[in-house]
Amino acid sequence: MEVRAVSVNGRTYRWPVRPVVVVCLDGSAFEYIDRAIAAGVAPYLRSLAGLKFFRLVESALPSFTNPNNVSIITGVPPSVHGISGNFFLDRGTGSTVMMNDPSYLEVETILSAFSRAGARVAVITAKDKLRRLLTKGVTGTSISIEATGVEVYSAALSEQALAEGARLLASAPPDLMYLSTSDYVQHTHAPGDAEANRFYGAIDGALAEIDRLGATVVITADHGMRAKADPSGQVRAVYLQDLLDRTLGANAARVVLPITDPYVRHHGALGGCAMVYLAAVESAHAVAAGIQTIAGIDIALARDEACRRFDLPPDRTGDVVVFSDGDTVIGTRPADHDLSALGAPLRSHGGRAEQEVPLFANRTVAAGSRPRHNYDAFDVALNGCA
Repeated sequence: MEVRAVSVNGRTYRWPVRPVVVVCLDGSAFEYIDRAIAAGVAPYLRSLAGLKFFRLVESALPSFTNPNNVSIITGVPPSVHGISGNFFLDRGTGSTVMMNDPSYLEVETILSAFSRAGARVAVITAKDKLRRLLTKGVTGTSISIEATGVEVYSAALSEQALAEGARLLASAPPDLMYLSTSDYVQHTHAPGDAEANRFYGAIDGALAEIDRLGATVVITADHGMRAKADPSGQVRAVYLQDLLDRTLGANAARVVLPITDPYVRHHGALGGCAMVYLAAVESAHAVAAGIQTIAGIDIALARDEACRRFDLPPDRTGDVVVFSDGDTVIGTRPADHDLSALGAPLRSHGGRAEQEVPLFANRTVAAGSRPRHNYDAFDVALNGCA
């Protein structure tokens, strides 16, 4: 008997009647696409915005790669799936832990549920760090472009990911495919720069080819990207560990930066979110209030309030959660951040300022489908698209 629907994480998804492709364009604040459209290099995305479906939605917080890719493939926020950043502090061992192991996933993914129900599922990711998280429970095609030898700090990594998706769709079309790119270009180039426009022109062509091959396509992003340096190129940073050591004393607080991952050359581990772990947990509200007064800080909240407000998992969230404003990043101490490899003024993400992202679909979307988040992408693709 043919399966007609799959239920996972509180939602029921219709069985695809044609190949469904959900694309996460890493770091793609709408301004990049808007400038590429204005330059005349992105006619396909322009057609979706004008004739099919386009909406600005919110990413999960923190606005980093891992939490958002996992949110997209589970259809739920970090408070449910458990991935709250790239790193968290294991309170039991006192060690920071990278959350790229699938054992940290606390729910099943949409991809896994469809795979278990007999669907042909394919996952293609630019960066290898995501592969195991995205493919947990999936029986089918799994490709990491980085693992094929393509330079990780390059536009080619993302371009090849989409080209491989088109190739697979033409040769052995899956029922469900997830494509995830990298944000090297966005960390390095501002919207409208010649290289940014060239890159989005290449992306536009690959997406148009996927559409031509007959797939239902939904395109979103994991987070936006903003300049974090002044006109002279000087990084605007709050070095929070230094500040807390001076105000609270040594060993009273430990700052963990959840942007940290194996690919820090283009951002120096400076992002828009910090988790603060306290020796005296009862002081969390007072510490948050003090941090809130620092120039460059958007908001600082004690854990319980932050988890309620921002849909974070309490067991993987600091005693104080801090987001910087749109012009600023958070670090620990200047000596901890090697910025020598930056080839351009710092651009980064992680805060509320990088939370707004686009969502496109290549088919008419039912009037009742009103996505609010990037992790509504599979709901739009499977339930909303005509």
